[in-house]
Amino acid sequence: MAKILLVEDEDKVSSFIKKGLEEHHYQVDVAKDGIAGLTNVLQDSYDLIILDVMLPLINGIDLCKQIRQKQSQVPILMLSALGTIDDKVTGLHAGADDYLIKPFHFNELLARIEALLRRRNMAETTTHVLTFADLKLDTWDKTAERAGKKITLTAKEYALLELFMRNPGKLLSREFMLEKVWGLNFDTGTNMVDVYVNYLRNKVQKGFDNKLIHTVIGMGYIMKVQQ
Repeated sequence: MAKILLVEDEDKVSSFIKKGLEEHHYQVDVAKDGIAGLTNVLQDSYDLIILDVMLPLINGIDLCKQIRQKQSQVPILMLSALGTIDDKVTGLHAGADDYLIKPFHFNELLARIEALLRRRNMAETTTHVLTFADLKLDTWDKTAERAGKKITLTAKEYALLELFMRNPGKLLSREFMLEKVWGLNFDTGTNMVDVYVNYLRNKVQKGFDNKLIHTVIGMGYIMKVQQ
């Protein structure tokens, strides 16, 4: 089930879109303003983001730019009543993958979402080598190396590293990691995530000055290049 973030401040519009998408078996989170939308992006993982342009606190254009600084791969569909060519170009230059003018038919919105997700899935299939800094992960033969040095990983360590490398620069909560790596949708009450992150750190970072996996106290972990 694909997970979608909808950032839309008009209650009627957001309710209409959310209800329609959920009827088509999408999971939908709704944010009412730009700051709430950015917070969702930083704290969770989405397969697609729908942004209104005219948002409170942070407008959709600026929010799109900020998302692109942190996530280059997630598809972004921009919604707006502003329908001139210049408006569309501005949205696309900000990092949107598609631009849909309000008012729109739900079937068109659905078709565009399906097209963006299909394009993303095709890209993920063809891009089987993930890289971050000097770290490389081959998702076909399940091997990892850093600066040319091979790293031997267990199945769970590999899954955890792949999760980090598919979400660079993004804060991952322990709950999110439990769900994605262990298939658990509840807090086990143990420090299992912390233990495996330490295992992974020892294998990926030992002997290297530049640490890649960082703790955000009370919130989770993030993969980023140390400044």
